[in-house]
Amino acid sequence: MSNTTDKAGPVASEGQDHDLGAAGSQLSTAPAEDAPNLPSLGVIGWARWFWRQLTSMRVALLLLLLLSLGAIPGSLIPQTGIDETQVAEFRKAHETLAPIYDKLGLFHVYSSVWFSAIYILLFVSLIGCIVPRTWQFVGQLRGRPPGAPKRLTRLPAYTTWRTEAEPEQVREAALALLKKRRFRAHLAGDAVAAEKGYLREVGNLAFHVALIVMLVAFAWGQLFKSEGNKLLVEGNGFSNTLISYDDFKSGSLFTTDDLTPYSFDLNDFTGTYEVSGPNKGTPRTYQAALTYSEGAYGKDEKTIVKVNKPLEIGDSKVYLTAHGYAPVITVRDGRGKVVFRDAVPLLPLDGNVTSTGVVKVLDGYKNAKGAREQLGISAFLLPTYTKGSETASTFPALLNPVLNLAPYYGDLGVDSGIPQSVYQLDKSHMKEFKDSKGKQLRENLKPGETMKLPGGAGSVTYEGTKEWANFQMTQQPGSGWALAGSLAAIFGLAASLFIQRRRVWVRAATGSDGVTVVEMAGLGRSESAKVPEELGDLAGILYEQAPGAPDAEDDPAESEASPDPQVVPAEGAEK
Repeated sequence: MSNTTDKAGPVASEGQDHDLGAAGSQLSTAPAEDAPNLPSLGVIGWARWFWRQLTSMRVALLLLLLLSLGAIPGSLIPQTGIDETQVAEFRKAHETLAPIYDKLGLFHVYSSVWFSAIYILLFVSLIGCIVPRTWQFVGQLRGRPPGAPKRLTRLPAYTTWRTEAEPEQVREAALALLKKRRFRAHLAGDAVAAEKGYLREVGNLAFHVALIVMLVAFAWGQLFKSEGNKLLVEGNGFSNTLISYDDFKSGSLFTTDDLTPYSFDLNDFTGTYEVSGPNKGTPRTYQAALTYSEGAYGKDEKTIVKVNKPLEIGDSKVYLTAHGYAPVITVRDGRGKVVFRDAVPLLPLDGNVTSTGVVKVLDGYKNAKGAREQLGISAFLLPTYTKGSETASTFPALLNPVLNLAPYYGDLGVDSGIPQSVYQLDKSHMKEFKDSKGKQLRENLKPGETMKLPGGAGSVTYEGTKEWANFQMTQQPGSGWALAGSLAAIFGLAASLFIQRRRVWVRAATGSDGVTVVEMAGLGRSESAKVPEELGDLAGILYEQAPGAPDAEDDPAESEASPDPQVVPAEGAEK
């Protein structure tokens, strides 16, 4: 009758059981840590100790945590490389904190000395950890699984039985079985040694290599990135040059030569909205029709850009970020001469696109007396005007547009050298036009209507309404590598967590009574129910090819009815 045993107690490690020898070694690529001989440590010894600490995995994880914590101020505190205006406002509002933040480099976190130090140390730690592990793992792949230890009974999973088959036949059957189960197996003396689960270490190394790829990609992207915005009215175009942007920011190593050459025109913007129900006014269609070309002499192509569907040209992406209305305004002077005609973009104030802005007539206007002046007109647009709701639109679409205009004359202050917004009117040197009652002139116009300026000063006509779209152009090299690194890190981590590296030995030798004794044992890197289960499965298949032999004192009929070998607790193990 067969005898089966399994030691269910803790795995005997290299320090606990020297009988395992090479069998229990190199189940991991983690470098062996020798206890430092403190009395003999010199400069080289301390340098070696510091290098081992820096390249240990615990220090790498600590640096990764510090890097994550260090990035938090960069998202909470205004950064000089992103918005100088917000930084200036923060300095005015926090006169005590601002000098402290300056000394700590919190207004430029990602280029500060301390953040760069953490970043560089993390690089060194990961590389110093991965390189020796990789060479060690390559050496393991080129070698063979170690031979069986002398006492297989000391391994955590163990089973044995006696058989009438020859030892050579058992070993050949075991070798074929293990290779069929995708073990790396070979004959080592009177036993077959096999190993499986190398993908665990491959996944572990892939995870750390992917971290380096991600860090390099993010650093490269931050140093050479660019980001800008441009507001375009239907019919207007954009060329990817620095002067074409409304606002622009870039990484510290970016140059204008890095801009991807392309251009595009906004042919049409389409926006449709829910007309009823709880989601009334919610956009249904929100897209811009573009004609674009790559390079100076590229062929014109048409495309549709949506909110989550940007136009991609090389490393650049063109995103649709905002939308609004631009009423077409025509201004004539007292003699009827057209001094201004253009679509003036207005900024939305709410979800129904109630919009406001300014019309500025800088040159060419003369008043009724023929004197040169400048005009400023405050504009307020309601795309859907409803009687009784004169201060806000009731729907975002142009169902019943009304444009409210309030004109001023005088000096707009554009020649003072002080920058001013195109959407705001400086009234400090402007005067109001008065109506017949002596009140400020203000009228509501529908498309095609004209407002007469008093005293023969001219007229303002609301010709119609165009739509505008705001585009964000981004260029961040390395984003593809960052995505690939992220995916590789996920799969590598999954492999290192769910795949177990394990070894199996099958020994077949002639016993003292001339009957072959078969021993099978398994060892995993960590305690797991998978090793005993897998060993029991393999033992059951091998038992069919080398069935158990009857004991001298047993009845042959009982021996034939004995079950296949099962892995059960051995002597001294917990039951």
